[in-house]
Amino acid sequence: MRALIKANSKVWDLILPYVEFAYNKALSKTIGLSPFKIVYGVDPLSTLNLIPRLMDEKPSVEVSKRVEEIKHLHEQVKLKIEKSNASYKAHTNKHKRRVVFQPEDVVWIHLKKEWFPSKQKSKLMPRVSGPFDVLERENDNVYKVNLPRDYGVSATSMWPNLALTIKMII
Repeated sequence: MRALIKANSKVWDLILPYVEFAYNKALSKTIGLSPFKIVYGVDPLSTLNLIPRLMDEKPSVEVSKRVEEIKHLHEQVKLKIEKSNASYKAHTNKHKRRVVFQPEDVVWIHLKKEWFPSKQKSKLMPRVSGPFDVLERENDNVYKVNLPRDYGVSATSMWPNLALTIKMII
């Protein structure tokens, strides 16, 4: 969109419908279908489509059959998205190991700027801090960790996804 508008910065609002049409006609990498196909069941004809549609691609005229076609299409899309998400998850977690901490384990914490803004004053400061005691395990992703008062948070805090950011001391 930026490439199209850059040359036509004064008439960008006239170009926007063409960009929207092109985006909605493009195939999604995840599901292999365009947004037009998902919503309406068929891709619209454009100037590039000069050959007529085959009879099996034309939508049904009967409403009940058309509704079933769209429902079936949406089920296929849902299955493709779930399969794609499972593939991404497997690829992402290939080298990760699952770690579950128990009370009285000793852990290091990573000092993320979002969680500990007062502790991250410069990029030369250490990124980890500890050791700290795990006081309680709520579930596999939420732990209560005993933190000192000078960290700017309560002494006992619950941290979501802490399993990804704390390491056990052996």
